[in-house]
Amino acid sequence: MAEPEESGEARRYRGGFNPDTWEQELEAIPMFMKRCPAEIDAARQPDLACLQSLLFDEEQEPAELAKMYKNEGNEYFREKDYGRAVVSYSEGLKKKCEDAELNAVLHTNRGAAHFHLGNYRSALNDAIQAKKLKPTHLKAIIRGALCHMELKNFSEAIAWCEEGLRIDSKEKKLVEMRAKADKLKRAAERDARKAKVIEKKEQCQKEILLAAIKERNIKLVLEPSNEEEEISDGLAEISLDGFHSDNATGAKVHLDADGNLNWPVLFLYPEHEQTDFIEAFHENSRFIDHLTVMFAELPPWDLERKYLPGNLELYFEDEERAEMYELNPDQTLLQALQHQRYFVKAGTPTVLAFVKRSPFSKKYFTGKKVHRLRR
Repeated sequence: MAEPEESGEARRYRGGFNPDTWEQELEAIPMFMKRCPAEIDAARQPDLACLQSLLFDEEQEPAELAKMYKNEGNEYFREKDYGRAVVSYSEGLKKKCEDAELNAVLHTNRGAAHFHLGNYRSALNDAIQAKKLKPTHLKAIIRGALCHMELKNFSEAIAWCEEGLRIDSKEKKLVEMRAKADKLKRAAERDARKAKVIEKKEQCQKEILLAAIKERNIKLVLEPSNEEEEISDGLAEISLDGFHSDNATGAKVHLDADGNLNWPVLFLYPEHEQTDFIEAFHENSRFIDHLTVMFAELPPWDLERKYLPGNLELYFEDEERAEMYELNPDQTLLQALQHQRYFVKAGTPTVLAFVKRSPFSKKYFTGKKVHRLRR
């Protein structure tokens, strides 16, 4: 017992609580703890370590130890500390006691903790194990059905519900879940049929589109690919999944109502590092027609007022050979795309525009072979 000692005006007990920290000191005593620490340090908390060794003495029967871990897990579960609950139930199962019903409860409870953590497959595995140990365990069957619902395995959820209803035909949770699963299953099957019809339609449209491109002798380079491959043979060799557009708007080549191709086209102005993008450039439209519209007003970056439709030269680049080909502005897009060295990359034709005979273009063309138009 603590003994009082004289200290000025007030009496203080030797070994008593400090008036400023008495609540923390009281909380450190096992009997008054509101919550047990996750890790027990035997050196700093000898009282707790002693109690733990008494509770979980390995000399006890496996069934007794499993029950203690089950009870510990239940406490954590009530506190919504599902992670620790999983650990406790797992420790109980490690004891491998011969009580099948107790093991079924441990699996069921661990499955419930996993379920609250969002670990639906782990929870389902526990429900399966619990049902094997005790086929009539309704809690395990309900948990398994719930897991299948979360995993959107509606057919399996219905099967589990029906299994449980054979045990108790009036179990409300199973009756309601079975009805919900059946409704969701029919909706999922309907959506799958719709998606298949849409996919088939899109596939057909892609094949028609690619046939039109092939018919025009337009050569495609598909992305992504480690090596550029020219598409010029049969449709069977064309990877439909690789044909896409990398432009920011997502615009793609398409056939209009009259069967004409409309392409997304990118204009590059290397001197000023600027671009223009046309989402639907009709294959029979001329470059000069678009340039006239684009440069009806001079762009703010053209401070020298040089970018006039009649003062521009257009080129496309053959990257493989490092060669430049000049385009006639009076040409149509289709005529340009049918050039023997024009390859449409990633579904978007690209055209480079330079001011005629500018110092920049001469520098840009250095090291490249330039095929100019005959004047």
